[in-house]
Amino acid sequence: MSNTPSLSPKELIKILKQKGFILDRSRGSHQIWLNSASRKRVVVPMHTKDIPTGTLYSILKQAGIEKDEL
Repeated sequence: MSNTPSLSPKELIKILKQKGFILDRSRGSHQIWLNSASRKRVVVPMHTKDIPTGTLYSILKQAGIEKDEL
């Protein structure tokens, strides 16, 4: 897990946008992003700190993004 880059929520959103995700809705400190082509939906926590590694892996898996694509 040490070779995985730490990402801020803003950096992750840039990657999601490149993969075709659009902001579906937000509530509180979480945003829900939707890819209408693949019908995949991911929740991104919008905190000031970097996203924890386990949470990042989970979001990438739900989005269908490989770790080496980062």
